[in-house]
Amino acid sequence: MGFSFRSLSLSFSSLCLFSIIHFLCFSLQAFAIHRNNDTDPLALLEIKAKITDDTFGVMNSWNDTLHFCQWYRITCGHRHQRVAMLDLSSLKLSGSISPHVGNLSFLRELYLQNNSFSHEIPTEIGHLQRLQVLSLYNNSFGGQIPTSLSNCSNLVSLSLQNNNLVGGIRPGLGSLLKLKEIHLGTNNLIGTLPPSLGNLSSLQQLYAKRNNLHGVVPDTLGQLMNLRILSLFGNQFLGTFPPSIFNLSLIEVIDIAQNNLKGSLPLSLGVSLSNLRFFSISVNQFTGSIPTSISNASQLEALQLGRNNFIGRVPSLEKLHRLLKLDVSANHLGSGKADELEFLSSLTNATNLLAVSMAHNNFGGKLPEQFCNFSKKLRMIFVNENQISGNIPSTIGDCVSLEFLVAENNKLSGSIPSSIGKLPNLGLLFLDHNDFSGSIPSFVGNMTNLFRMDLSNNKLQGMIPSSLGNCKNLLELDLSNNNLSGPIPPQIFGSSPLSLGLYLSGNHLSGSIPMEVGNSKNMGYLNLAENMLSGVIPSGLSSCTSLELLDLGANLFRGSVPSTLSSLRGLRQLNLSHNMLSGKIPEFLKGFSSLELLDLSYNDFEGTIPIEGVFKNASATSLAGNKNLCGGMPDLGLVPCKLQQSKRGLTITLMIIITTVSMIIGATLVLICLFPYLSRKRKRESPSASYGKELLKLSYRSLLKATNGFSSDNLIGAGSFGSVYKGVLDQEGIIAVKVLNLMHHGASKSFIAECEALRKIRHRNLVKVLTACSGIDYHGNDFKAMVYEFMVNGSLDGWLHPTFGLDGMPRALIFSRD
Repeated sequence: MGFSFRSLSLSFSSLCLFSIIHFLCFSLQAFAIHRNNDTDPLALLEIKAKITDDTFGVMNSWNDTLHFCQWYRITCGHRHQRVAMLDLSSLKLSGSISPHVGNLSFLRELYLQNNSFSHEIPTEIGHLQRLQVLSLYNNSFGGQIPTSLSNCSNLVSLSLQNNNLVGGIRPGLGSLLKLKEIHLGTNNLIGTLPPSLGNLSSLQQLYAKRNNLHGVVPDTLGQLMNLRILSLFGNQFLGTFPPSIFNLSLIEVIDIAQNNLKGSLPLSLGVSLSNLRFFSISVNQFTGSIPTSISNASQLEALQLGRNNFIGRVPSLEKLHRLLKLDVSANHLGSGKADELEFLSSLTNATNLLAVSMAHNNFGGKLPEQFCNFSKKLRMIFVNENQISGNIPSTIGDCVSLEFLVAENNKLSGSIPSSIGKLPNLGLLFLDHNDFSGSIPSFVGNMTNLFRMDLSNNKLQGMIPSSLGNCKNLLELDLSNNNLSGPIPPQIFGSSPLSLGLYLSGNHLSGSIPMEVGNSKNMGYLNLAENMLSGVIPSGLSSCTSLELLDLGANLFRGSVPSTLSSLRGLRQLNLSHNMLSGKIPEFLKGFSSLELLDLSYNDFEGTIPIEGVFKNASATSLAGNKNLCGGMPDLGLVPCKLQQSKRGLTITLMIIITTVSMIIGATLVLICLFPYLSRKRKRESPSASYGKELLKLSYRSLLKATNGFSSDNLIGAGSFGSVYKGVLDQEGIIAVKVLNLMHHGASKSFIAECEALRKIRHRNLVKVLTACSGIDYHGNDFKAMVYEFMVNGSLDGWLHPTFGLDGMPRALIFSRD
C-alpha cells in the first residue's frame, strides 16, 4: 500500500476543521452558560425588588457576596447551576410577583404560600415549562387565573386557594394531563366547572369550595377514576348530582354541602364507596331514604346529611366504628313512633364519636339508657325539635366530655337528673319547652363552664338555687314561665356577666330586686315581668349601663322611677306597666334616642306627657290606665292639660296671675281717683240718687263685645292719647268708651290726670262717668279705658267751636245734659 501525500494533506485539513468547529461550539456553550448564569440572579433580584415588606429580613442574603445558589431559600440543580426551587413560604412577605419570574426557566417548584402577596399573578409564569408545583395559597392575589398556565405542561400541583381571585376557572387547565391536585377554594371565582377537567385522568384532588360557581356539576367528573377528594361545598351548583361519581371506588371525600343539588342516594352507596371517610351533602335538596348500605362504609368518620328532604328511618350504623360526627338534622325523618331511636343504640362501637345531631325531625320514642356508654369523648348532643318523650337517662353523667346538650321542644318529662352535675365541661344546656317538673337541683352550680342555660317553659317549682352564683361564665340564664317561687338570689348578680340576659318572667317570685343587681354591669337583658316582686325600683340598676331591655311589668313595684336610670342610655325597650308606680313621667326618657318601645301603662303616673323622643311615636308608647296623665301627642288619645305652655314660654297660670294683678292695680288706681268725689257726692246727695250707684265692674272682654271688637264703625273720634268708641251694654244701654293709646308718651299720665280731674270736678252739666277699666288685652298688652254715659247732643265746645281740643281729643267727651 503506498503512502499518498495528498491523502495526508486532506486528513490534516479535516482535523483542523474539526478542531475549529469544536472550539467554536465550546466557546458558544461557555457563553451560553455564562449568559444563563447571569439570567437567574438578575431575575431573583427583580423578584426581591418587588417585595415591599420583609419582616424577618430574609432577603438581605440576596447580594453579590454569595453565589446566588447559596441565597436564602434558593435551591439549584446538580447538573446545571440553575434555580430549580424557590421557597419563600411563611415569611410574612408583602408585595407582588415580578414578571421576571418567567426567566427562571429551570424552575420546577415555586412556593410563596402563607404570605401577604397581592396584585395579579403574572402571565409570564406560563413560560415555566418545567414547573411542577405552583403553591400560592393563603395570600391576597387578585385578578384572574392566567390563561398561560395551560403552557405549564409538567404541572402536577396547583394551589391557589384562599386568595381574592376572580373570573372563571380556565378550561385550559383540562390540558394539563399530569395534574394531580387542583386547589382553588375560598376565592371569588364565578362561572361553571369546566367539563374539560374530566380529561385529567391523573387527578386525585379537586377543591373548588367557597366560591360563587354555579350551573351543574359536569358528568365528566365521573371519569376521574383516580379521584380521591371532591370538595365543592359553599357554591351555587344546582341540578342533579351526577350518579357516576358515586361509582368512583377510590374516592374518600365527597363534600358538596351548601349548594342547590338534588337527587337521591344510590342503594349501594356504602358498598361502591367502601373507602369513603368524609361524606357531607348537607344543605341541599336530596330526597328519598338513607340507604341501609351506608353502614358498609366502615371507614366513614363523618356522615352529614342535615337540611335535606330525607324521609323514613335512620338505618343501623353498627359497622361505623370510626364515626366521629353524625348529622341527620332538619329532614323529615321519623314519624313519632316509639322505636325510631334504635339507631342511637347501634352506635355502641363508635367509641370516638364527638357529635350527634338529629334535631328538627319527627323522631319519637325515648332516649336509650346507654346513650353515653359508647363514647367518653362525646361533646355535642342535639335532639331538639322532635317528639321524644320520657326522661333524660341518668347515664347522661357518663358523658364526661359533653359541652352541648340541646333537647328543647320535645315531650321530655320527669325531673332534671342529678347526674348532669357530673358534667364539668358542659357549656350549653337547653331543656326548655318540655314537661320537666320538680326543682332545679342545686348541683347546677357544679357546672362552672356553663355559659348558657335555658330551662324555660316547663313546670319547675321551688326556689332558684343560689349555687348558680358559682357559674361565673354565664352569659344567659332563662328560667321564665315555670312555677318558681321565693326571692331572687343575689348571688347570681355580679358573679357572671349575663351579657345575653337574665329571664325570670312568668313565675311566682316575690320580694324585692336585690341591690346586687348593680354588680351586673354588662347585663344585656333583664326580664322580671309577671311575678309578685315588690318594693321600689332599685337605683343600683343605673350601673347596668349595657341594658338594652328592661321589663318589670306586671309586678307590685311602687314609688317613682329613680332618676338614676337616666344612665341607661342604650335601652331599646322599657316596660314598667301594670305596677303601682307613681309620680311624674321621668323627663330623661325623652332623651333616650335608642328607645323603640316604652310601656308605662296601668300605673299611677301623673302630670304632663312629654312630646319629644319616643313620646312622638304613639305606636311605640303605651300610657293607658294612668288617670292623672294629660297632654302628649294627639295620637295617644289623652285629655289635654289645662295648663299648657305658651309660645313665649309663659304658662297660662302665669298669665292669669299677671292679668289679675294688673286688674287689681288698675281698679285700685280708679278707686283712689274716684274716692274723694264719691265721698263728697254722698254728702250732697241722698243714697237713692243715681250718682250714688256703685261703679260698674267691666272687663276688657265686656268692652270688646260692647264695641263690636272696637270696630271702626263704632269709632266716635280719635286723638293722640286714644280713641273713643260707641258701645252698648246690656244693663246700661249706650256708652262711650275712651281707650288710651299707651304707646303714646304720657298716655298713662293722661289716664291718671283724667281720673284726678273727675275726682275734683262735680257738675250737673258734665257727662257722667260710669267706670274705668285697667287690665290686659288678649295679646298680653296693657289696656286702660274710661267709660262714660253717651250723650247724643255732642259737647258745648263742639257747638261753639266744631274743632278738636289741644289734647287732640274731641270735645264731645264732655257732654251737656241739656
